[in-house]
Amino acid sequence: MKRILLGAVLLAMVSGTLAACEQHRTFGQKVQDTLDPPKGPGERAGRSIDRATGN
Repeated sequence: MKRILLGAVLLAMVSGTLAACEQHRTFGQKVQDTLDPPKGPGERAGRSIDRATGN
């Protein structure tokens, strides 16, 4: 029972810290999204990951 409770608490803490992160898009990223919008959730997720990692 303690393991499940501890796992739930850790999961809540990790997801809470990730939810608190807010990405601020640069002007170039806004232009890219306007001229060439992501086509579907896969490409949207890919761009988000690329921007988060700085690539």
